[in-house]
Amino acid sequence: MIFQALDYNSVSEAITGFRKQGYLVDFNLLENSIVCESCSDKFKLDEMEIVHVYRYEGNSDPADEAVVYAIESKTGIKGILLSGYGISVDSEIAKALQKLHFRK
Repeated sequence: MIFQALDYNSVSEAITGFRKQGYLVDFNLLENSIVCESCSDKFKLDEMEIVHVYRYEGNSDPADEAVVYAIESKTGIKGILLSGYGISVDSEIAKALQKLHFRK
């Protein structure tokens, strides 16, 4: 797993950095699958791999905590999945992300 906590100053900077690295698709979790917002492709969790993880902790508000995942499908589609962190975490996303493998 590649984990870097503070390479960017904000979530938007991380997203911009990932876009420059080719992570162009926005992914969402839907019914235990990951879906591409723009192309409507749907992937099983075992078809996706986490490549990078960036975590942000809010300076004054725990609701500002977020995690940005750069993920890639086995077919080579690269994109971004956002999740809350700490008290903001969505339990469905947290459970699904536990099923994803990290790139070695």
